[in-house]
Amino acid sequence: MASSGAEAVIAPGRGGALLRLQIDGRDVLRPAPCHATDPLEMACFPLVPYANRIAHGQFRFDGQNYRLPRNFGAHPHSLHGVGWTSHWSVEAATANCATLVHDHAGTADWPWAYRAVQIIRIYADSLAMTLSVRNCAGTPAPAGLGFHPYFTASKAMRLRFTAAGLWQSAAPDWLPLDHDRADALGNWSDGAPATGTTLIDNCYSGWSGIATLDDDNEQSVSLTAEGATWLHLYRPPDAHFVCLEPVSHMPDAINRTGGMPVLASGEERRLAMRIAVRPLSA
Repeated sequence: MASSGAEAVIAPGRGGALLRLQIDGRDVLRPAPCHATDPLEMACFPLVPYANRIAHGQFRFDGQNYRLPRNFGAHPHSLHGVGWTSHWSVEAATANCATLVHDHAGTADWPWAYRAVQIIRIYADSLAMTLSVRNCAGTPAPAGLGFHPYFTASKAMRLRFTAAGLWQSAAPDWLPLDHDRADALGNWSDGAPATGTTLIDNCYSGWSGIATLDDDNEQSVSLTAEGATWLHLYRPPDAHFVCLEPVSHMPDAINRTGGMPVLASGEERRLAMRIAVRPLSA
């Protein structure tokens, strides 16, 4: 997919993932290796029908206990849903727009049938993606959404966003423990270094829906989202990327007060994300 000055490469057969996003010759997202099949090597992948972790793959919903298989090697929790490891079909495609569809019949991986749709559009200075999920089961079902983009980052980049608070977490489970002030791990509202020597793997509540990465080339990369009031920040130590994940719920939400959103049979919810590159003066 391409538009004037911009190019995006998608891989429907590899989790409906984005392999590359380049704008004005710049890799805005970390490009996937040429023959990569591991979802975690992609530039971006969809999170559906839940985001992040479900503790030990276990939860209770509507009076019934459920156990999901661990879907990420030795990781103790079920992670990121079903869509990121599934084949997506191309329903429609043009030079600058593609529609991908993922139908799930209801299996041990997720008990409820659903249809997920991604619409991806490329513009000269931005990429717009929408992700929707429709409950195709005959009963109400929990359902969440998100995106997992890996933004290229340098030591000169500063990350800026506002949120109401963050959930602290700790090894070995990395599940949310305590709600803390939003600047506990970095003064993001004023702008703080996007890379660092410590691990951040935390979810921010009350996110404004906007985050920016400003660099020393006088460019700003912006992430804007609709349908996501949570932002999960994943920053490994000494990495050349940072993940800014707009999500509809916190990790392990299904096991917590308030829980994940619930869809009636036939009901649909949607999350939209736009990634754009602008001059800092704009």
